[in-house]
Amino acid sequence: MVDAQQNVKKDRPIYKNIGLAQLVKYRLPWAGRVSILHRISGAALFLLLPFILYLFDQSLASELSYQKFQAFMSNILVKIICLGLIWSFLHHFCAGMRYLLLDLEIGIEKSEANRSAIFVLFTGLALTAVVGLKLFGVYSATSSKEISCLFIKLDQNA
Repeated sequence: MVDAQQNVKKDRPIYKNIGLAQLVKYRLPWAGRVSILHRISGAALFLLLPFILYLFDQSLASELSYQKFQAFMSNILVKIICLGLIWSFLHHFCAGMRYLLLDLEIGIEKSEANRSAIFVLFTGLALTAVVGLKLFGVYSATSSKEISCLFIKLDQNA
């Protein structure tokens, strides 16, 4: 009996933890990268929630606090932090939708899961780029006032 147990122990493979030096060389599949980024983005959103609530409070409290908010948001470092938060939210949202589909057993084949992981990663980055362009003032979106004036002109012409 003891000999049989020793033979079983010898035949089992030995798994060692990956060290920091090996971590750089380790090739993670796209789904694994998206999973890790999903966790990182969720943690970032949770840890920076007080900052998000502070910004929200400053933007809504009064006209004076809104002016302080605008001055605070004009700082490039704050914009970069906000861009990181925007990426965190958009990536977390897109990856969450992917995981909901996987829970419904949609796209669970290896090739489909790989394709959806790549799609999620680049969709989050593309949406972040669009919002980032607006954040840094590269373009200005049409205001609601301009849209309502456009509808009034269309209504008068009809």
